[in-house]
Amino acid sequence: MRVYKEAIAAFSVGPLMYIQGMIVRKYAAELPEAVGPRAGIIGQGKPLRVLVLGDSSAAGVGVQTQDEAIAGQLASQLADKFQVSWKLLAKTGATTKSHTQALLEQVEGKFDAAMICLGVNDVTHGVNLKVWLKQQARLYDILQSHFGVKDIYVSGIPPIKYFPLLPQPLRWFLGRRADRFDHWLAALINNRQNCFHIPITFPHDNSLMASDGYHPKASVYAEWASWVAEKIKNRNY
Repeated sequence: MRVYKEAIAAFSVGPLMYIQGMIVRKYAAELPEAVGPRAGIIGQGKPLRVLVLGDSSAAGVGVQTQDEAIAGQLASQLADKFQVSWKLLAKTGATTKSHTQALLEQVEGKFDAAMICLGVNDVTHGVNLKVWLKQQARLYDILQSHFGVKDIYVSGIPPIKYFPLLPQPLRWFLGRRADRFDHWLAALINNRQNCFHIPITFPHDNSLMASDGYHPKASVYAEWASWVAEKIKNRNY
């Protein structure tokens, strides 16, 4: 019933949301991806190979350097327990489908753990929910079978309903869609071994957002990384 009502509402205000989307794309500030190395070794202890995959949030849009972004923060937070060999594959605008292909073409080697930050662009680009869930499942299969990943940590869909960049009713519509995607993402992950859903539970606070009103600041990336680091530290590697 909720999906039906949402579809009716979307149909009735569809032209307005289309115009809003065009305006947002035209005038939104396009912040660059964070600069710095996208692979490295840090820390002492038992070796741990970590792969981070994702879209602009994984690429560190909203901060200056990869040390402040999620991959650098994750590696740093794990370095007190592990010798972390980490690699980042991230691109602004990436969807689950496009990034799975990039993974197969650009990444080699084996990894113990993988963190995934994908889904926002699937939501905003209108990818069908069932199709998207199949794409996510295929990505997990590839990580486990091709890259030997033991554990997969999947970030939930960020709360688009709070993004100040987006006007209403576009923000409402995409926020509802993001919530639905995240609900079924959690259900998919809960039915798989060695996969963990990481809900994005930041408060509704515009001061935590970068200047584009769409990406987070360094403090958010640090806390986001801490949720994954805590789970990794509690696993047996």
